[in-house]
Amino acid sequence: MRYYKIDINTNENFKPPYFTGSMFRGAMGYALKKVICINPTYKCDGCFAQSSCLFYHFYEAQNILHHYRFDIELDSNRFDFGLYLFGSACDDLPYILSALDILLTKQGLTKNNYTFKEASIFVNSMEVYRDGEFNSIDIATKTLELDSFSPDIKIKLQTPLRMKKKNKLLKESIEIEDILRSIYQREQEIFYNKKVFKLEYKPSYTTTATALNYKSIIRQSNKQQTKMNMDGLLGEIVILGIDKDSYRLLKLGEIIGVGKQTVMGLGRIEIEDL
Repeated sequence: MRYYKIDINTNENFKPPYFTGSMFRGAMGYALKKVICINPTYKCDGCFAQSSCLFYHFYEAQNILHHYRFDIELDSNRFDFGLYLFGSACDDLPYILSALDILLTKQGLTKNNYTFKEASIFVNSMEVYRDGEFNSIDIATKTLELDSFSPDIKIKLQTPLRMKKKNKLLKESIEIEDILRSIYQREQEIFYNKKVFKLEYKPSYTTTATALNYKSIIRQSNKQQTKMNMDGLLGEIVILGIDKDSYRLLKLGEIIGVGKQTVMGLGRIEIEDL
């Protein structure tokens, strides 16, 4: 598996809305289309280039698992954000960076069209852009490498984890197997183009403490002209004696996210060794 982690530092103190994931995704979509689109009609329906179009695969293709996700912080004091590219999407890094430049310096964010002339962009912790100018972007992709293993951990749900079980949205509790299964399914589809429905091993662990709450977030979809729920679970889960395979999956979940609508920033988790 290979990936890029892009970090955008805006270096401004404009106050963003509580939830920014859908805003960032929508804004980048407008900018990416300006970079990519070669169709004189500027429409995706029936486009001759649809099968090879980056914008189409990122924004219009239906019933696929997207190879990217936005990394956000709830109720942030700045418009800083992150963006992960996975697998084949890593090959499109130059187009994504060009779109981010347009977003930051020309297009802007929110109805106020905030622009960020002094922004900086980092790819895998290396600065590639500052104050409207690009440096070299010849940066190697990263892979998941575990330098250590801790059997005792805390799972922090940093943005709403949205997951269904038996066609019902989980609102009170969640089982560790459900989290692990979601990560494993995402891993297999993103990096190996395989659909799986269950884990290939039995996890071992003891859950000692759970502190979860259900967070309701409503976002306005301009494309569909409707309001959409971004609800999910927030909080922490303490686990003792977890096996190495499960630990690896959870660390992978820090990168690829967990559950539904990760592309907009949901399902962001952090694993803390105890």
